[in-house]
Amino acid sequence: MQFFNHRALPLVLALALWPTAYVQAQSASVVAPQAVAADTTAKGVIGVKMSAQRVSPAAWYVEGLSAMGSSANQNFISNAGFVITPAGVVVIDALGSPALAEQLLIEIRKLTPLPVTHVIVTHYHADHIYGLQTFKAQGARIVAHGAARAYLQSDTARLRMESSRQELFPWIDENTRLVPADEWIDGPTELTVGGVRFFLQPVGPSHTPEDLVIYLPQDKVLFAGDLVFRNRIPYVGQADSGHWIQSLETLLTFDTAVVVPGHGPLSNEAKSDMALTRDYLVYLRSSMAEAAKNMEPFDSAYESANWSRFEYLPLFKAVNRMNAYNTYLLMEREVK
Repeated sequence: MQFFNHRALPLVLALALWPTAYVQAQSASVVAPQAVAADTTAKGVIGVKMSAQRVSPAAWYVEGLSAMGSSANQNFISNAGFVITPAGVVVIDALGSPALAEQLLIEIRKLTPLPVTHVIVTHYHADHIYGLQTFKAQGARIVAHGAARAYLQSDTARLRMESSRQELFPWIDENTRLVPADEWIDGPTELTVGGVRFFLQPVGPSHTPEDLVIYLPQDKVLFAGDLVFRNRIPYVGQADSGHWIQSLETLLTFDTAVVVPGHGPLSNEAKSDMALTRDYLVYLRSSMAEAAKNMEPFDSAYESANWSRFEYLPLFKAVNRMNAYNTYLLMEREVK
């Protein structure tokens, strides 16, 4: 399959590093006060609370903050999961800093002494992968979709890391590095560990070209990565939103009891939460496509759109305008 590599576009180099001051100002208003713990970490900075929540008999997850990444929250803005099998632990996503990955290991050790054997990466965005080196040092095997290789070799990845070393210091520093997978997959893959089956389903290009979801058929649990954002506005960036919508339609056909989203709380209403993300993307595309078709200026199109269904969601003010603008540019290309 030929992937649309949005990260290779020159525009991304600017958008990937969009104004930090604006982001941090927005995040200050949405981080719950109870999210910050009183304990200190090894680096002497106030740490963040992290506690594993049970998803199913074998599966657990930790929930990141509904905020933008910052030094104050150690970039703990995304979810990660893990599944305890008789042969070891399979982790799904590695969180947004090595220190967070170490905290996740502590949570795992509270539940089992078994080693982490695999880390499955849903996609290579910083808040999901900057902790990979911690698990790699423990001997875990990293599995990801092969479409991420282009990103790892890109200027975008390098610039994002350079920026993170400033914005997220001391949690991201000169010792933080990008870690490639040990096993790159390019199609549906079944992984069995200790008798537990994991179905790895590529669903990109959607949020990213390398999107993977992980389905546990025995528990009817879906780790959806960033295809599903719950209780917050999705970050669209340069995503292929048309294919993202198609992928969500596919996920809606899964026999799923519980969805672990890439951001936000656990979902026991799988279909309605996936439908909300889908409906947001559909509205973005339809409203911006009409404006692009009529050559209406973006500012006018944005002000005339009806955002009432979504404006109550956390981070709406922080990211919705950027989502709309990126979609407007995409629709300009598609309607030509």
